[in-house]
Amino acid sequence: MKIGFNEGCNRFCKDHSVMKDLEYCEKYGFDYIDIQSECLNRDLEAGKYTIEEMGEWFKNHKLKMLSYNALCFFNMKQTQAEKDAVMAELDEVIRRCNILGCKMIVVVPSMDMAERGLQPTRKTIREDAVAVLNEMVKKVEPYGIKLSIEFCGAPAMTINRFEDAYAIVSEVNSPLVGVTLDQYHFYAMASEFCDLEKADGKKIFVWHLNGTEDMPIGAPYNNDEKRLWPGEEGDCLDHKRYADTLKKIGFEGDVCTIEVFRPAYYELSQEENVKKAAEVTKAHVAKYC
Repeated sequence: MKIGFNEGCNRFCKDHSVMKDLEYCEKYGFDYIDIQSECLNRDLEAGKYTIEEMGEWFKNHKLKMLSYNALCFFNMKQTQAEKDAVMAELDEVIRRCNILGCKMIVVVPSMDMAERGLQPTRKTIREDAVAVLNEMVKKVEPYGIKLSIEFCGAPAMTINRFEDAYAIVSEVNSPLVGVTLDQYHFYAMASEFCDLEKADGKKIFVWHLNGTEDMPIGAPYNNDEKRLWPGEEGDCLDHKRYADTLKKIGFEGDVCTIEVFRPAYYELSQEENVKKAAEVTKAHVAKYC
């Protein structure tokens, strides 16, 4: 099992730079990196480097980019202008991925429908997501780039449980569309292992590793900030069950990517954060994978 680093772990560390993450990830033994779009956009807008310069870096190093994380809020758009904006963003992400040698785009569902005066049912959300993803496939197919839906375990998200994300992926039925399984998100809205256990592991493209404090399901304060390094004191997740289940159903991703959003960890230096992430991810893989 190879290991990956998601920049959610250190995106707010002092003087953060994506290029420094590339160097540190290679230094401490990561095989892959998930580059966070907000980090990349921040650096590009500041003129720290160009996307072409980053592409050249990847050509000359062992570290590879696992996913572009993410194209956010892709579904449930109400106007043609909003829909066109999503597809225009996808075009730009595809352009960047081709330069960076990246073959995976994580797509995140929209949220806060009630604030827009909408109350869509799960059926409506599924139908809309399937339609949008079918259009997206037409754009990524010529480049062999995959799309991975990350269901997000929060009440306000339109796709917030594994079973719904998996149903959407199954209906699209394309080898280019799969699910991002984030352990925290799976826990946070009480997705069920019985649904994961009967899934086709080939449809799970990305595995995000993390731990979490034991919080009430759906509580407003049960959020990303409650994530922990896996196995840290207070972590309530059954890591063996996640690993065993993924092996049993035929997960073929062969990468375990750590993604932890915890304010206390942002107090570390960027290098210290990457080093710690590598240590806990390697320990996890040695124990469970």
